[in-house]
Amino acid sequence: MNASENGAATGTGTPVGTASGPATRAEYCVIACAETWRGGGEILASPMGAVPSVGARLARLTFAPELLLTDGEATLVGPDGEPEGWLPYRRHLALVTGGRRHVMMGASQIDRFGNQNISCVGDWDLPSRQLLGVRGAPVNTLNNPVSYWIPRHSPRVFVERVDMVCGVGHDRASAAGPSATRFHRIPRVVSDLGVFDFATPDRSMRLASLHPGVTADEVRAATGFALTVPADVPCTRAPYPAELALIREVIDPGRTRDREVRA
Repeated sequence: MNASENGAATGTGTPVGTASGPATRAEYCVIACAETWRGGGEILASPMGAVPSVGARLARLTFAPELLLTDGEATLVGPDGEPEGWLPYRRHLALVTGGRRHVMMGASQIDRFGNQNISCVGDWDLPSRQLLGVRGAPVNTLNNPVSYWIPRHSPRVFVERVDMVCGVGHDRASAAGPSATRFHRIPRVVSDLGVFDFATPDRSMRLASLHPGVTADEVRAATGFALTVPADVPCTRAPYPAELALIREVIDPGRTRDREVRA
């Protein structure tokens, strides 16, 4: 294997397309999600959605071989989906409360401080839309790292104020005190337009990178609050040839990623 082919494992090489075509928007999103688990060590990845799932498997096959993957029930699986171990629900909860899991959740709404809503839209007494419910979002955000994947970036999702707080954001965790902030961490938000973090003095959302073909003005227009945008915003890291081969030929030959991200 030459240096370019080995780029996915070593972080070197030239991030370009392959003979089967240049990297798509969905594949940039896969890379951005995969990077969420870089450097996490032996933790459980809990990706929710097609693109995060492909990203977690890609991370396991390349730069995060110690990452644990689950079938969502009671089995630890390898990147090929084959069983590797047993993970009953009580042990899963122990990983959650002990901080040894990094979940990538979705969000029906998310605000500038990372408060997330997956429960309802509109007034609590008479919501216009009933969603999943709070689920485990509060426990997730207060006990282990939580990132977010949003395949349709729009002002309806990136809102000034969420209608109900499910996942706890930086401002509410800070207001609750040390018991809430001790293990609270939101590493990144990935959307179909770019990557976002909270590396600002007030821990509000910042544009960290743009996917190719997207401008900062487009992101501003699709965001319902004043987003921090640095003067020089880098592009999201491109896939290396070996990573593209894994995505297209091994992990997701059925192209489920393209059904979640518009071309």
